[in-house]
Amino acid sequence: MLPNNLHVALLSLSVSAVPLRNTFEEEPYMKRKVLRLSQTFNQIKDVNLQLASTTAKKIVEDPFEQSKRWKITSSYGDIGLIYRDEETNAYVASRMPAVYSACYRVLKEVRRRLPGFSPSKVLDFGAGTGSAFWALQEVWPKSLEKVNLIEPSQSMQRAGRSLMQGLKNLPLIHSYDSIQSLSKSITKSEREHDLVIASYVLGEIPSIKDRITIVRQLWDLTRDILVLVEPGTPHGSNIIAQMRSHILWMEERYRKSSRKNNEVCKDLITEKAGAFVVAPCPHDGACPLVKSGKYCHFVQRLERTSSQRAYKRSKGDPLRGFEDEKFSYVVFRRGSRPSDPWPLDGMEFETLKEQHAKRNPEDLEIDYEDWLKLQQSDDTPHEVADAETDIADDLETDDAPREVVNAVTYDSDDAVETDGPIDSEEDEEREEERGSADLGGGWGRIVFMPVRRGRQVTMNVCRSTKRDASEGSYDRIVVTRTKNPTLHQQAKRSIWGDLWPC
Repeated sequence: MLPNNLHVALLSLSVSAVPLRNTFEEEPYMKRKVLRLSQTFNQIKDVNLQLASTTAKKIVEDPFEQSKRWKITSSYGDIGLIYRDEETNAYVASRMPAVYSACYRVLKEVRRRLPGFSPSKVLDFGAGTGSAFWALQEVWPKSLEKVNLIEPSQSMQRAGRSLMQGLKNLPLIHSYDSIQSLSKSITKSEREHDLVIASYVLGEIPSIKDRITIVRQLWDLTRDILVLVEPGTPHGSNIIAQMRSHILWMEERYRKSSRKNNEVCKDLITEKAGAFVVAPCPHDGACPLVKSGKYCHFVQRLERTSSQRAYKRSKGDPLRGFEDEKFSYVVFRRGSRPSDPWPLDGMEFETLKEQHAKRNPEDLEIDYEDWLKLQQSDDTPHEVADAETDIADDLETDDAPREVVNAVTYDSDDAVETDGPIDSEEDEEREEERGSADLGGGWGRIVFMPVRRGRQVTMNVCRSTKRDASEGSYDRIVVTRTKNPTLHQQAKRSIWGDLWPC
């Protein structure tokens, strides 16, 4: 669910940015703009697939071409998205809510994996109309002190400022046209940011060489966390996999070189040397999905705004009240991955037969007279039926021990949330009490939705195969109630994107 203030801002901007036309012409006009924007996205994606990976390209940053966001010179001619006011308004109406939802999901995952991390200085590359900024405000509303935005399109910058009008307690915000202009405006001591994010922007750059150059520049500006988010398509997932491989390879080479040059004085090697993946990968090895014919992505469900329902409707057919945004991402952190014990180390699980042999028959006795007295005040028959179902479930499954495994199940945010703040202080306290999974290699990631058939659950899990998390594999895990009722209870509640103990 979008924050209330963002929802109101989107509505006001969508109305104000549309040129003055008759009431009957406004909706078809916006539909044409949204359709044209979608065609531009598809055209750039098609060109990206045609470009050879080894072909050198050049990014041209022309401050006088204020209508162009990214102008790229290649053998196929100039490619890029042209964001004038009309195209920007179409983007806000059609794409901004989905981009915000994906960014919020990723940043919330960072907060869950790193509960002690609270960024004060942030860099948003390719900020657009501020989708990532709004997500940052929701996830870390109190810690943000300074935010640097890099966005070449003046129209996008104006739209972002318009959306922020009237907000209180904002951090100090500076906007720049390029990384070069940012570097000229700050000192060397101000270069590093606690968190750097680049969302839905690398796919607009067709050359792998240029993408790597930009990501390396962003990594140099990163003190702690770097977040990359792309659409959840084969092309977007491939971009994330390439950038992931390059950053890990570059930092591993640097660490080996530093260790070799400082054998005499090992203290010169800083704790921040190296890099590891915080999410979604549980390991730092080669991606096991690259050659599997599948691609790593996740899904975020969001409620459609009124403008989306109006402008995305085709041929008068009603739209669903929600949409599913597919996205791929990777989160890097400087330093070495912690060597924490794996969650299943030393755990002994009983089979269902062994648990039944140990249970006390008195525990299964239910005083139905007392139970019926409690239900006399409730006249709704469906509640009685639900209670009977709960009792039956308790008889079947509650004999399993409750805290044998400290498995961490993350909310996926797939359900549409209620109005009001996405995260209240009570929710944050509840998350802290529930605990968080460590960053060691003992926690795998569930990729794709688990399949439940009878008393067994089948999951596709990306997990580490070595204690140092240097290698990983993509495995299919089957959890049955007969062999392991405790893990079966966890598996039944697990969904796409959750962590799984290895």
